[in-house]
Amino acid sequence: MKQIIFQEKYPIYTLELLKSETTCKNVDDILTHFKTMIGNDSTLQFIGIFDHYAHTAGLPGSFINPEIRDAKNILFCFGKEIKDPVVLAVRPRSIGIAELENSFVITFLEAPNPVANNAMESWAKALKNR
Repeated sequence: MKQIIFQEKYPIYTLELLKSETTCKNVDDILTHFKTMIGNDSTLQFIGIFDHYAHTAGLPGSFINPEIRDAKNILFCFGKEIKDPVVLAVRPRSIGIAELENSFVITFLEAPNPVANNAMESWAKALKNR
């Protein structure tokens, strides 16, 4: 898993997972994995799935890199506390999954909570199961 700065301001965790490194066959299999991880923790709340590919493909004049075959986000929240109203700007959490010809790219924005980052990173790394 790599940490990068996207557009010179967004701290992103990213993992490129070769299809040969996982038993997951598609984006929906990966979403099922993440939904299971979220469901296993009573402090987390699953919110939904956003089909980013379908949304963008349906817009007039849209563009999707031809290398991307599918792209979805899973939305959920770690929020055990609200100490400051400003924290709402970085909640809920989202993990993006894009499918390319030979790999999946999993990304998420760095959370202000190290526990959340560690959990999301371990969930993503667990997909490498071959």
